[in-house]
Amino acid sequence: MKQKRFFLVALLIAATTLSAGAKGNNLRLLYWNIQNGMWDGQTDDYQRFTTWVAGQKPDICVWCEAQKLYLTNTATSERETEQECLDRWKRLAARYGHEYIYLSAHPDNYPQLITSRFPMEAEKLIAGNADTIVCHGASWYKVKLGKKTVNLVTLHTWPQGYGFRVAAEDREASRARNEGDLFRRIEMEYICKETILSHPKAKKELWAMMGDFNSCSRVDNSLYQYPDNSTKFLVHDYIREQTPYVDIIKKCYPDSVVSSTGGGARIDFMYLTPALEKRVKTAGIPVDNYTRPVRNQQKISNFWHPSDHRPILVDFKL
Repeated sequence: MKQKRFFLVALLIAATTLSAGAKGNNLRLLYWNIQNGMWDGQTDDYQRFTTWVAGQKPDICVWCEAQKLYLTNTATSERETEQECLDRWKRLAARYGHEYIYLSAHPDNYPQLITSRFPMEAEKLIAGNADTIVCHGASWYKVKLGKKTVNLVTLHTWPQGYGFRVAAEDREASRARNEGDLFRRIEMEYICKETILSHPKAKKELWAMMGDFNSCSRVDNSLYQYPDNSTKFLVHDYIREQTPYVDIIKKCYPDSVVSSTGGGARIDFMYLTPALEKRVKTAGIPVDNYTRPVRNQQKISNFWHPSDHRPILVDFKL
């Protein structure tokens, strides 16, 4: 059976519905993989980017791939230091009204970064240990809103089909053995055990886990048509079977595969515990004239404008 296409008009409606902003006990959470520190925004000092964000009126933003990696309009390396990254985000976040900046653990140059109207507490920054590797790092923050505590987990898993740290000459064989999928499954179990699974009563608590999972879910297989035993489903099978998390986009649009990328796949997810899912007012992947991914015309690397991913925007009534 062919999957039902999710019409852009529905996404535009979702984006319009969410544009009112958080008031009172409401919370608006925005997640987006912005590709190489918003490479596209370097041409105008990120004015289009921050203007769009300001228009959404988010209370908390989670940015994946937050660090600048390349010279403007090129694939020539120019990596920010951690301090330069923080200084830049302090300036950008001020444009859309966020005072607080938090940087995830990042073993490499692909950190997640949170900006917020509220102060947060870092519960755990996850970079792996001697036995377990988390390729791009992860983080667990807590934010207190009145008498309620919201736990935020951010992540970005291994992106390749071959295994982590596999030598170049062995990568094709590694890819054939699905070692990228297997490594992502190991990453996910480690992150969950370090965060939500460390709380026996988490199902009744307010938790959100979001990021670029670089893996597809079995619930979207009407689009992919993979065999039932495909290793591509390992990451999200683990989450659905071993944690209390609910896939909020699928919950809101059960008959559709809502793409989170320019290529049509859904690899960006926001998972919520049932206690937080019950407080969702609206959720969507907004597509508009700015957020719609467009392939770089010069075919510079695999870059898109403004990003190869689309944002996720969720409103909660706490």
